[in-house]
Amino acid sequence: MSDYAPLLIGLVALLAGLTVGKAWERYKLRDGRWIDRRRARESPHYILGLNFLVANQIDLAIEELSRAASVDEDALEVHMILGNLYREKGQVGKAITVHQTLLQRPKLTKLEHAYVLLCLGLDYKRGGFVDRALEAFNEVLKLDAKNEYALLNLQKLHEEQHQWTEAYDTRRRLLKLAAIDSNPHSQAIRSFLENEIGLEHMRRREYGEAVRRFEAAIDLDSRAVPAYLNLGDVRVAEGNEREAAAVWERLIDVAPDRAYLAFDRLEALATRTGNPERFTRLCRRLIEENPQDWRGRLALSRHLAAKGQPREALDLLFAALVQNPHALSIHQAIWRALGQLHHPASLVHRYTELTQHAVFYLDPHVCMRCRYRSTELLWQCPHCHDWNTFVEERIAPAQDPTEVEV
Repeated sequence: MSDYAPLLIGLVALLAGLTVGKAWERYKLRDGRWIDRRRARESPHYILGLNFLVANQIDLAIEELSRAASVDEDALEVHMILGNLYREKGQVGKAITVHQTLLQRPKLTKLEHAYVLLCLGLDYKRGGFVDRALEAFNEVLKLDAKNEYALLNLQKLHEEQHQWTEAYDTRRRLLKLAAIDSNPHSQAIRSFLENEIGLEHMRRREYGEAVRRFEAAIDLDSRAVPAYLNLGDVRVAEGNEREAAAVWERLIDVAPDRAYLAFDRLEALATRTGNPERFTRLCRRLIEENPQDWRGRLALSRHLAAKGQPREALDLLFAALVQNPHALSIHQAIWRALGQLHHPASLVHRYTELTQHAVFYLDPHVCMRCRYRSTELLWQCPHCHDWNTFVEERIAPAQDPTEVEV
Protein backbone atom coordinates (compact mmCIF):
# COMPACT_ATOMS: atom_id res chain seq x y z
CA MET A 1 0.00 0.00 0.00
CA SER A 2 2.87 2.33 0.84
CA ASP A 3 4.11 1.90 -2.73
CA TYR A 4 0.97 3.63 -4.03
CA ALA A 5 1.02 6.46 -1.52
CA PRO A 6 3.01 8.91 -3.73
CA LEU A 7 0.68 8.18 -6.66
CA LEU A 8 -2.43 8.78 -4.54
CA ILE A 9 -0.97 11.98 -3.14
CA GLY A 10 -0.21 13.17 -6.70
CA LEU A 11 -3.74 12.40 -7.88
CA VAL A 12 -5.28 14.20 -4.92
CA ALA A 13 -3.03 17.21 -5.55
CA LEU A 14 -4.02 17.21 -9.23
CA LEU A 15 -7.72 17.09 -8.41
CA ALA A 16 -7.30 19.84 -5.85
CA GLY A 17 -5.46 21.98 -8.41
CA LEU A 18 -8.19 21.48 -10.99
CA THR A 19 -10.85 22.37 -8.45
CA VAL A 20 -9.04 25.53 -7.39
CA GLY A 21 -8.44 26.47 -11.04
CA LYS A 22 -12.09 26.04 -11.95
CA ALA A 23 -13.15 28.01 -8.92
CA TRP A 24 -10.69 30.80 -9.80
CA GLU A 25 -12.04 30.81 -13.36
CA ARG A 26 -15.65 30.95 -12.18
CA TYR A 27 -15.46 33.20 -9.10
CA LYS A 28 -14.01 36.66 -8.64
CA LEU A 29 -13.51 38.69 -5.46
CA ARG A 30 -15.11 42.11 -5.73
CA ASP A 31 -15.76 44.55 -2.89
CA GLY A 32 -15.11 41.83 -0.35
CA ARG A 33 -17.61 39.42 -1.96
CA TRP A 34 -17.11 36.46 -4.24
CA ILE A 35 -18.91 37.01 -7.57
CA ASP A 36 -19.94 34.11 -9.81
CA ARG A 37 -18.70 34.93 -13.31
CA ARG A 38 -21.22 32.55 -14.89
CA ARG A 39 -24.25 34.20 -13.36
CA ALA A 40 -25.00 36.29 -16.45
CA ARG A 41 -24.67 33.36 -18.81
CA GLU A 42 -26.78 31.12 -16.57
CA SER A 43 -29.43 33.81 -16.20
CA PRO A 44 -32.74 33.02 -17.94
CA HIS A 45 -32.55 36.52 -19.44
CA TYR A 46 -29.31 35.56 -21.23
CA ILE A 47 -30.88 32.42 -22.71
CA LEU A 48 -34.03 34.30 -23.71
CA GLY A 49 -31.94 37.05 -25.26
CA LEU A 50 -30.07 34.52 -27.41
CA ASN A 51 -33.35 32.91 -28.45
CA PHE A 52 -34.78 36.27 -29.51
CA LEU A 53 -31.54 37.04 -31.34
CA VAL A 54 -31.78 33.79 -33.32
CA ALA A 55 -35.39 34.67 -34.15
CA ASN A 56 -34.21 38.09 -35.39
CA GLN A 57 -36.29 39.89 -32.76
CA ILE A 58 -33.64 42.49 -32.01
CA ASP A 59 -35.64 44.70 -29.66
CA LEU A 60 -36.61 41.80 -27.38
CA ALA A 61 -33.05 40.46 -27.50
CA ILE A 62 -31.70 43.85 -26.37
CA GLU A 63 -34.21 43.98 -23.53
CA GLU A 64 -33.37 40.51 -22.19
CA LEU A 65 -29.61 40.85 -22.60
CA SER A 66 -29.70 44.21 -20.81
CA ARG A 67 -31.29 42.43 -17.86
CA ALA A 68 -28.67 39.69 -18.03
CA ALA A 69 -25.91 42.33 -18.07
CA SER A 70 -27.35 43.96 -14.95
CA VAL A 71 -26.86 40.66 -13.09
CA ASP A 72 -23.08 40.92 -13.58
CA GLU A 73 -21.53 44.16 -14.81
CA ASP A 74 -18.29 42.29 -15.56
CA ALA A 75 -19.87 39.96 -18.13
CA LEU A 76 -17.78 41.18 -21.05
CA GLU A 77 -19.36 39.01 -23.74
CA VAL A 78 -22.89 40.11 -22.85
CA HIS A 79 -21.96 43.79 -23.13
CA MET A 80 -20.17 43.15 -26.43
CA ILE A 81 -23.28 41.46 -27.84
CA LEU A 82 -25.44 44.34 -26.63
CA GLY A 83 -23.21 46.86 -28.36
CA ASN A 84 -23.36 44.86 -31.58
CA LEU A 85 -27.15 44.72 -31.39
CA TYR A 86 -27.34 48.48 -30.93
CA ARG A 87 -25.25 48.81 -34.09
CA GLU A 88 -27.55 46.49 -36.02
CA LYS A 89 -30.51 48.59 -34.90
CA GLY A 90 -28.81 51.67 -36.30
CA GLN A 91 -28.09 53.11 -32.84
CA VAL A 92 -24.43 53.60 -33.66
CA GLY A 93 -23.82 56.17 -30.93
CA LYS A 94 -24.98 53.74 -28.25
CA ALA A 95 -22.88 50.95 -29.74
CA ILE A 96 -19.77 53.14 -29.74
CA THR A 97 -20.38 54.18 -26.12
CA VAL A 98 -20.77 50.56 -24.98
CA HIS A 99 -17.62 49.37 -26.71
CA GLN A 100 -15.54 52.39 -25.68
CA THR A 101 -16.59 51.77 -22.08
CA LEU A 102 -15.45 48.15 -22.36
CA LEU A 103 -12.05 49.32 -23.57
CA GLN A 104 -11.59 51.26 -20.33
CA ARG A 105 -11.57 48.08 -18.27
CA PRO A 106 -8.14 47.70 -16.69
CA LYS A 107 -7.66 43.93 -16.87
CA LEU A 108 -8.68 43.02 -20.40
CA THR A 109 -6.63 40.26 -21.94
CA LYS A 110 -4.88 40.92 -25.24
CA LEU A 111 -7.47 38.85 -27.12
CA GLU A 112 -10.40 40.55 -25.39
CA HIS A 113 -8.90 43.95 -26.18
CA ALA A 114 -8.56 42.97 -29.84
CA TYR A 115 -12.17 41.83 -30.18
CA VAL A 116 -13.63 44.86 -28.42
CA LEU A 117 -11.59 47.02 -30.80
CA LEU A 118 -12.93 44.98 -33.71
CA CYS A 119 -16.51 45.68 -32.57
CA LEU A 120 -15.66 49.37 -32.20
CA GLY A 121 -14.22 49.42 -35.70
CA LEU A 122 -17.46 47.94 -37.04
CA ASP A 123 -19.37 50.66 -35.18
CA TYR A 124 -17.26 53.37 -36.78
CA LYS A 125 -17.65 51.76 -40.19
CA ARG A 126 -21.44 51.61 -39.83
CA GLY A 127 -21.50 55.25 -38.71
CA GLY A 128 -19.38 56.40 -41.66
CA PHE A 129 -16.33 57.33 -39.58
CA VAL A 130 -13.90 55.88 -42.10
CA ASP A 131 -10.64 57.18 -40.60
CA ARG A 132 -11.56 55.95 -37.12
CA ALA A 133 -12.62 52.57 -38.49
CA LEU A 134 -9.32 52.18 -40.35
CA GLU A 135 -7.42 53.10 -37.19
CA ALA A 136 -9.43 50.61 -35.10
CA PHE A 137 -8.90 47.71 -37.51
CA ASN A 138 -5.18 48.46 -37.73
CA GLU A 139 -4.99 48.47 -33.92
CA VAL A 140 -6.68 45.06 -33.90
CA LEU A 141 -4.00 43.73 -36.25
CA LYS A 142 -1.27 45.07 -33.97
CA LEU A 143 -2.75 43.03 -31.12
CA ASP A 144 -3.71 40.03 -33.25
CA ALA A 145 -1.90 39.92 -36.58
CA LYS A 146 -3.90 36.86 -37.67
CA ASN A 147 -7.33 38.36 -37.17
CA GLU A 148 -9.10 37.53 -40.43
CA TYR A 149 -12.19 39.60 -39.62
CA ALA A 150 -10.14 42.76 -39.17
CA LEU A 151 -8.35 42.14 -42.48
CA LEU A 152 -11.60 41.48 -44.30
CA ASN A 153 -13.24 44.66 -43.01
CA LEU A 154 -10.07 46.64 -43.72
CA GLN A 155 -10.16 45.37 -47.30
CA LYS A 156 -13.80 46.40 -47.71
CA LEU A 157 -13.09 49.86 -46.33
CA HIS A 158 -10.29 50.36 -48.85
CA GLU A 159 -12.61 49.20 -51.63
CA GLU A 160 -15.34 51.63 -50.58
CA GLN A 161 -12.75 54.42 -50.71
CA HIS A 162 -11.54 53.15 -54.13
CA GLN A 163 -8.10 52.52 -52.66
CA TRP A 164 -7.62 49.50 -54.84
CA THR A 165 -3.91 48.92 -54.28
CA GLU A 166 -4.36 48.95 -50.50
CA ALA A 167 -7.36 46.64 -50.82
CA TYR A 168 -5.31 44.26 -52.99
CA ASP A 169 -2.42 44.20 -50.49
CA THR A 170 -4.83 43.54 -47.63
CA ARG A 171 -6.44 40.74 -49.61
CA ARG A 172 -3.04 39.12 -50.11
CA ARG A 173 -2.40 39.25 -46.34
CA LEU A 174 -5.78 37.62 -45.76
CA LEU A 175 -5.07 34.86 -48.30
CA LYS A 176 -1.81 33.96 -46.55
CA LEU A 177 -3.74 33.42 -43.32
CA ALA A 178 -6.85 31.71 -44.66
CA ALA A 179 -5.20 29.58 -47.37
CA ILE A 180 -8.17 30.10 -49.71
CA ASP A 181 -6.26 31.28 -52.77
CA SER A 182 -7.53 28.38 -54.90
CA ASN A 183 -11.14 29.11 -53.98
CA PRO A 184 -13.00 30.30 -57.14
CA HIS A 185 -14.77 33.04 -55.19
CA SER A 186 -11.47 34.28 -53.78
CA GLN A 187 -9.90 34.28 -57.22
CA ALA A 188 -12.86 36.27 -58.57
CA ILE A 189 -12.29 38.89 -55.87
CA ARG A 190 -8.60 39.15 -56.70
CA SER A 191 -9.50 39.39 -60.38
CA PHE A 192 -11.89 42.25 -59.61
CA LEU A 193 -9.16 44.12 -57.70
CA GLU A 194 -6.60 43.53 -60.46
CA ASN A 195 -9.06 44.99 -62.96
CA GLU A 196 -9.68 48.10 -60.83
CA ILE A 197 -5.94 48.70 -60.40
CA GLY A 198 -5.55 48.28 -64.17
CA LEU A 199 -8.19 50.97 -64.71
CA GLU A 200 -6.19 53.37 -62.53
CA HIS A 201 -3.10 52.75 -64.67
CA MET A 202 -5.19 53.13 -67.81
CA ARG A 203 -6.47 56.54 -66.67
CA ARG A 204 -2.85 57.60 -66.12
CA ARG A 205 -2.03 56.26 -69.61
CA GLU A 206 0.39 53.72 -68.16
CA TYR A 207 -0.70 51.21 -70.74
CA GLY A 208 2.00 48.60 -70.14
CA GLU A 209 1.11 48.19 -66.46
CA ALA A 210 -2.61 48.33 -67.29
CA VAL A 211 -2.23 45.46 -69.75
CA ARG A 212 -0.35 43.43 -67.15
CA ARG A 213 -3.10 43.96 -64.59
CA PHE A 214 -5.94 43.13 -66.98
CA GLU A 215 -4.20 39.97 -68.14
CA ALA A 216 -3.62 38.97 -64.51
CA ALA A 217 -7.34 39.47 -63.85
CA ILE A 218 -8.20 37.18 -66.77
CA ASP A 219 -5.69 34.55 -65.59
CA LEU A 220 -7.36 34.54 -62.17
CA ASP A 221 -10.91 34.41 -63.54
CA SER A 222 -11.44 33.46 -67.15
CA ARG A 223 -14.94 35.01 -67.04
CA ALA A 224 -13.72 38.40 -65.81
CA VAL A 225 -15.73 40.26 -68.45
CA PRO A 226 -14.67 43.83 -67.47
CA ALA A 227 -11.01 42.86 -67.81
CA TYR A 228 -11.54 41.71 -71.42
CA LEU A 229 -13.40 44.91 -72.28
CA ASN A 230 -10.76 47.12 -70.68
CA LEU A 231 -7.86 45.17 -72.20
CA GLY A 232 -9.38 45.71 -75.64
CA ASP A 233 -9.78 49.43 -74.89
CA VAL A 234 -6.09 49.64 -73.99
CA ARG A 235 -5.13 47.93 -77.24
CA VAL A 236 -7.23 50.46 -79.18
CA ALA A 237 -5.53 53.30 -77.29
CA GLU A 238 -2.17 51.80 -78.27
CA GLY A 239 -3.29 51.68 -81.91
CA ASN A 240 -3.43 47.88 -82.01
CA GLU A 241 -7.02 47.43 -83.20
CA ARG A 242 -6.48 43.90 -84.49
CA GLU A 243 -5.42 42.76 -81.03
CA ALA A 244 -8.41 44.60 -79.52
CA ALA A 245 -10.81 42.73 -81.80
CA ALA A 246 -9.16 39.42 -80.87
CA VAL A 247 -9.58 40.16 -77.14
CA TRP A 248 -13.26 41.06 -77.46
CA GLU A 249 -13.98 38.05 -79.64
CA ARG A 250 -12.25 35.87 -77.03
CA LEU A 251 -14.64 37.33 -74.48
CA ILE A 252 -17.56 36.19 -76.63
CA ASP A 253 -16.14 32.67 -76.81
CA VAL A 254 -15.56 32.50 -73.06
CA ALA A 255 -18.79 34.17 -71.92
CA PRO A 256 -21.35 34.19 -74.75
CA ASP A 257 -24.05 35.26 -72.28
CA ARG A 258 -22.12 38.53 -71.83
CA ALA A 259 -21.28 39.00 -75.52
CA TYR A 260 -23.65 41.94 -75.84
CA LEU A 261 -21.31 44.04 -73.68
CA ALA A 262 -18.76 44.00 -76.51
CA PHE A 263 -21.19 44.55 -79.38
CA ASP A 264 -20.88 48.34 -79.55
CA ARG A 265 -17.08 48.15 -79.47
CA LEU A 266 -16.88 45.45 -82.12
CA GLU A 267 -19.39 47.18 -84.40
CA ALA A 268 -17.55 50.51 -84.16
CA LEU A 269 -14.23 48.79 -84.80
CA ALA A 270 -15.57 46.86 -87.81
CA THR A 271 -17.05 50.04 -89.31
CA ARG A 272 -13.91 52.04 -88.65
CA THR A 273 -11.68 49.45 -90.32
CA GLY A 274 -13.97 49.21 -93.35
CA ASN A 275 -15.07 45.63 -92.66
CA PRO A 276 -18.68 45.83 -91.35
CA GLU A 277 -19.38 42.30 -92.56
CA ARG A 278 -17.12 41.00 -89.79
CA PHE A 279 -19.62 42.19 -87.21
CA THR A 280 -22.53 40.77 -89.20
CA ARG A 281 -20.88 37.34 -89.37
CA LEU A 282 -20.14 37.43 -85.65
CA CYS A 283 -23.77 38.14 -84.74
CA ARG A 284 -25.10 35.46 -87.09
CA ARG A 285 -22.68 32.93 -85.62
CA LEU A 286 -23.88 33.75 -82.11
CA ILE A 287 -27.51 33.39 -83.16
CA GLU A 288 -26.83 30.02 -84.81
CA GLU A 289 -24.97 28.73 -81.73
CA ASN A 290 -27.65 29.99 -79.36
CA PRO A 291 -31.10 30.36 -80.99
CA GLN A 292 -32.40 32.00 -77.81
CA ASP A 293 -29.87 34.85 -77.99
CA TRP A 294 -32.20 37.83 -78.40
CA ARG A 295 -29.40 40.34 -77.74
CA GLY A 296 -27.45 39.15 -80.77
CA ARG A 297 -30.55 39.65 -82.95
CA LEU A 298 -31.10 43.10 -81.44
CA ALA A 299 -27.51 44.16 -82.14
CA LEU A 300 -27.60 42.84 -85.70
CA SER A 301 -30.97 44.52 -86.37
CA ARG A 302 -29.60 47.88 -85.26
CA HIS A 303 -26.59 47.37 -87.50
CA LEU A 304 -28.79 46.53 -90.50
CA ALA A 305 -31.21 49.39 -89.81
CA ALA A 306 -28.29 51.82 -89.74
CA LYS A 307 -27.26 50.47 -93.17
CA GLY A 308 -30.75 51.15 -94.55
CA GLN A 309 -32.19 47.64 -94.29
CA PRO A 310 -35.17 48.12 -91.91
CA ARG A 311 -37.16 45.15 -93.31
CA GLU A 312 -34.37 42.67 -92.55
CA ALA A 313 -33.89 44.36 -89.17
CA LEU A 314 -37.59 43.95 -88.37
CA ASP A 315 -37.50 40.20 -89.09
CA LEU A 316 -34.67 39.82 -86.58
CA LEU A 317 -36.52 41.94 -84.02
CA PHE A 318 -39.70 39.88 -84.30
CA ALA A 319 -37.61 36.75 -83.74
CA ALA A 320 -35.99 38.40 -80.73
CA LEU A 321 -39.42 39.35 -79.42
CA VAL A 322 -40.46 35.70 -79.41
CA GLN A 323 -37.46 34.87 -77.20
CA ASN A 324 -37.90 37.81 -74.84
CA PRO A 325 -41.19 39.70 -75.19
CA HIS A 326 -40.52 41.75 -72.04
CA ALA A 327 -37.40 43.71 -73.03
CA LEU A 328 -38.27 47.35 -73.62
CA SER A 329 -35.22 47.85 -75.85
CA ILE A 330 -36.65 45.40 -78.43
CA HIS A 331 -39.96 47.23 -78.58
CA GLN A 332 -38.23 50.57 -79.04
CA ALA A 333 -36.11 49.18 -81.88
CA ILE A 334 -39.22 47.69 -83.53
CA TRP A 335 -41.04 51.03 -83.54
CA ARG A 336 -37.99 52.74 -85.01
CA ALA A 337 -37.88 50.16 -87.80
CA LEU A 338 -41.64 50.45 -88.37
CA GLY A 339 -41.20 54.21 -88.60
CA GLN A 340 -38.58 53.76 -91.32
CA LEU A 341 -41.09 51.60 -93.22
CA HIS A 342 -43.95 54.10 -92.60
CA HIS A 343 -45.90 51.71 -90.36
CA PRO A 344 -47.33 49.14 -92.79
CA ALA A 345 -50.58 47.72 -91.36
CA SER A 346 -49.60 44.07 -91.75
CA LEU A 347 -46.39 44.50 -89.75
CA VAL A 348 -48.09 46.56 -87.04
CA HIS A 349 -50.76 43.84 -86.72
CA ARG A 350 -48.06 41.18 -86.42
CA TYR A 351 -46.40 43.21 -83.69
CA THR A 352 -49.62 43.58 -81.67
CA GLU A 353 -50.23 39.83 -81.87
CA LEU A 354 -46.75 39.06 -80.55
CA THR A 355 -47.03 41.55 -77.68
CA GLN A 356 -50.58 40.88 -76.54
CA HIS A 357 -49.51 39.59 -73.10
CA ALA A 358 -46.07 41.17 -72.82
CA VAL A 359 -44.80 42.91 -69.70
CA PHE A 360 -42.15 45.56 -70.29
CA TYR A 361 -39.09 45.86 -68.08
CA LEU A 362 -35.58 47.17 -68.42
CA ASP A 363 -33.61 43.93 -68.63
CA PRO A 364 -33.45 43.29 -64.86
CA HIS A 365 -30.55 41.40 -63.32
CA VAL A 366 -30.56 39.69 -59.96
CA CYS A 367 -27.78 38.86 -57.49
CA MET A 368 -27.57 35.08 -57.09
CA ARG A 369 -26.51 35.47 -53.46
CA CYS A 370 -28.95 37.98 -51.90
CA ARG A 371 -31.55 38.38 -54.75
CA TYR A 372 -30.91 42.14 -55.03
CA ARG A 373 -32.35 43.32 -58.37
CA SER A 374 -31.00 45.98 -60.67
CA THR A 375 -31.86 47.20 -64.15
CA GLU A 376 -28.11 47.34 -64.83
CA LEU A 377 -25.54 44.59 -64.97
CA LEU A 378 -23.34 45.21 -61.93
CA TRP A 379 -20.01 43.62 -61.09
CA GLN A 380 -20.30 44.14 -57.35
CA CYS A 381 -23.61 43.85 -55.49
CA PRO A 382 -24.27 47.06 -53.51
CA HIS A 383 -26.26 45.05 -50.96
CA CYS A 384 -24.06 42.05 -50.06
CA HIS A 385 -20.85 43.37 -51.72
CA ASP A 386 -20.28 40.11 -53.57
CA TRP A 387 -18.66 40.08 -57.01
CA ASN A 388 -19.76 38.59 -60.32
CA THR A 389 -23.09 37.35 -58.92
CA PHE A 390 -25.47 39.25 -61.20
CA VAL A 391 -27.31 37.24 -63.83
CA GLU A 392 -30.14 38.16 -66.13
CA GLU A 393 -33.43 37.45 -64.42
CA ARG A 394 -35.96 35.28 -66.22
CA ILE A 395 -39.54 35.90 -65.14
CA ALA A 396 -42.83 34.59 -66.47
CA PRO A 397 -45.35 37.01 -68.00
CA ALA A 398 -47.68 38.47 -65.39
CA GLN A 399 -51.30 37.32 -65.25
CA ASP A 400 -52.53 40.90 -65.56
CA PRO A 401 -51.55 42.16 -69.05
CA THR A 402 -51.87 45.76 -67.85
CA GLU A 403 -49.08 45.35 -65.31
CA VAL A 404 -45.94 47.24 -66.23
CA GLU A 405 -42.69 46.69 -64.35
CA VAL A 406 -39.85 49.15 -64.89
